[in-house]
Amino acid sequence: MPSPDSYSEEDVESNKFVGEIEEIIKSTGGLCAFYCESIIGCGGQIVLPSGYLAGLYNATRNAGGLCIADEVQVGFGRIGEKFWGFELQDVIPDIVVIGKPMGNGHPLAAVVTTKEIAERFNTGMEYFSSFGGNPVSCEIGKAVLEVIEKENLQEHARQTGNYFKTQLNNLKEKYPVIHDVRGFGLFLGVELIRDGEPATGYTKELIEFMKVKGILLSSDGPYNNVIKIKPPMTFNKSNVDNVVSWMETFLSNGK
Repeated sequence: MPSPDSYSEEDVESNKFVGEIEEIIKSTGGLCAFYCESIIGCGGQIVLPSGYLAGLYNATRNAGGLCIADEVQVGFGRIGEKFWGFELQDVIPDIVVIGKPMGNGHPLAAVVTTKEIAERFNTGMEYFSSFGGNPVSCEIGKAVLEVIEKENLQEHARQTGNYFKTQLNNLKEKYPVIHDVRGFGLFLGVELIRDGEPATGYTKELIEFMKVKGILLSSDGPYNNVIKIKPPMTFNKSNVDNVVSWMETFLSNGK
C-alpha cells in the first residue's frame, strides 16, 4: 500500500489507510503481517499521521496478522521525544526490528518480540547463524546503551534537534524553495520544491556544494528531493549553525 504523505496531500486521514488495508485483506482473504517504519525514512522522512499505526495495527490484528515496527533508523533515542519511534503513535508492536545504531558502527542487529511469538518458531527446524550471539557484539551493544543513558543522548537529540528544526524553518521563511521541514530530534527532512515540481537537480547541487564544505548530506523520497539529516547523536548546536550557515550560502545565490 502507498505511504502516507501528509505534506503534499491535504486533510490526510488515517481512516483512509485503514480502508485500504481492509480492501487488501478482503481481496486476499487474510493478512500475515503489517510491516512499517515508525517514521518513513527512505520514502522521504515522512512523519506518520496521528492515529495511523493504531488504526492499521487494529485492522491487522483483527485479520489475524502481526504488527512489525522497523526501528532500524529511528530507534535508540534519536528522535528525542521518545526512545522508539512507535511510541509517538501510542502503539505496541508484536515484533520490533533494530540495527545500525545498536552497534554504533559495529555490525549488529536484533529482533525483539514476545515469548509466545518466539515459541512459534520452535518447530524442530534449526535456525543457524555464523555470527549470531557473538559475545563481542553483545558487549558492544550493551556499551552503546550505557553511553546513551550515561550521556543523556536522547535528551541531547531532542534539544539539538528542536534547535536545528527552528533554524531550518527560519531558512524556509526566507527561501521558498524549502517546501517543508519535518521530523523529530536528529531525524529531520527538508523537502525542496521549485515552480511546483520536486527540485531533484537542485537538491543534488546543494548536496554536492555541502560535501565540498565537509558536510555530508544525502537525499531520499520518490523524487530524491528530500534532504535527510541524521547526524551522530553527539551533534551539537555549533555544528547546527555551521550546517545552516553553509546551506544559506548556497540558497542565497539564487541558483
